[in-house]
Amino acid sequence: MKKYRVNVNGTVYEVEIEDITGTAPAAPAAAPVAAPAPAAPAPAGGETITSPMPGNILAVNVQAGDTVAKGQVLMILEAMKMENEIMSPRDGKVISVSVSKGTAVESGTVLCSIQ
Repeated sequence: MKKYRVNVNGTVYEVEIEDITGTAPAAPAAAPVAAPAPAAPAPAGGETITSPMPGNILAVNVQAGDTVAKGQVLMILEAMKMENEIMSPRDGKVISVSVSKGTAVESGTVLCSIQ
């Protein structure tokens, strides 16, 4: 057994790994996972809000033209049976909303744009 320290997002874990070379057949290589489509560019001086994880949109609380404050809940995303509030990162005006209630989204999907 070999011990290693692994740092994941600032949290350090200590793991032990056993070398089993020659004692078991190798597992087949995992198929590559496609990366999410790149987010659409934000409008000039604006900011694009993207989904932090895959899930379903339960509620959309804003529409294009609405004025929002930093921290205001823009929409609710259900992921893994949890309701996640997608909040405005800044004060501004909603330029576009790209999803509606019931939409299934992947990580990185553009939800809305704020200017």
